[in-house]
Amino acid sequence: MPQDRFTGTFHVGMCRVWLHMPGNASLKDKRQILRSLIQRVRNKFEVAIAEVDAQDHLQIACLGITCVSSAEQHANQVLSKVVEFIEHSRSDADLYDYELEVQTF
Repeated sequence: MPQDRFTGTFHVGMCRVWLHMPGNASLKDKRQILRSLIQRVRNKFEVAIAEVDAQDHLQIACLGITCVSSAEQHANQVLSKVVEFIEHSRSDADLYDYELEVQTF
């Protein structure tokens, strides 16, 4: 391992999004909505995204989203755009809360 390796900082943006899906009658309906939404977010923004909580609730979903960047502002901007996209992309899933945080390493 080289002695003079680079020790610069990087920024990890983390976001938790809660969705309400009042029309869902089954977990199968919920999974179909989330699968489509998750794939569209991945393709458009190149972020990591997964359902992280409330997996057994029919009408509530919690998604975790992360991105890594060399600039704190960029990580914040990307995740803010993801939240905006989620909020406006589906009529059957209402964004009712989110948390966004960027940590520096």
